[in-house]
Amino acid sequence: MMGGDLAPLIAVVGSDGSGKSTLSADLLAHIQQSRAAESGYLGLGSGEQGRRIGRWPVIGPPLHRFLDGIADRLREPGEPIPGYLAARYALNKSRKRRARFDALLAQRRAGKVIVTDRYPQVEVPGLHDGPILAGIATSQRLAAMQAAEYALYVEMAAYRPTLVIRLHVDVDTVMARKPDHDRTLITRKVETVALLLFNGAPIVDIDATMPYAEELALATAAVDRALASA
Repeated sequence: MMGGDLAPLIAVVGSDGSGKSTLSADLLAHIQQSRAAESGYLGLGSGEQGRRIGRWPVIGPPLHRFLDGIADRLREPGEPIPGYLAARYALNKSRKRRARFDALLAQRRAGKVIVTDRYPQVEVPGLHDGPILAGIATSQRLAAMQAAEYALYVEMAAYRPTLVIRLHVDVDTVMARKPDHDRTLITRKVETVALLLFNGAPIVDIDATMPYAEELALATAAVDRALASA
């Protein structure tokens, strides 16, 4: 595990629709009352980008379906990786994530507490900000690209968060909050949140369907305890 001489990092994780962005922003504001702190986003932003494309006139909906199809095949462990260009796209996305991760490390070395919305992991490839190339490599070239991408995530996951706040929500709640999302994919995400262990980091589990004031109070108390002992 890495992390010597680094300021604390609080990671907020969970399925789409669990309220990661809202909670991480409020926790950041709380921490900033007493310490230098910054926010960090370690997702890819691909979902919202795809939905914006889907709203383009005429070409948008079919292009969105095409891109979603490729993304589904990339993240599905039992499916072949759909070609060199798709693999190259995934590897470039992951390299950009690594660059953002390294920028956050620099801030931590400068003494700033970081609150992240999402955090990279290797326990659930294809979902939850794990390796994108989760499918089957059908050539040596694809296998090499898959290995290179996986190595990026192993390196990032070696930096164990000071605290992980793991948000749990049911599928129906997510679909009510995010009606444009795919229910099958959301079901997979909801069911696999509990598998995210982040290299043995301290984890606090919170039911994200409770009244938000109660959720925020629980999360704030957990953060205060973690920072006090960091």
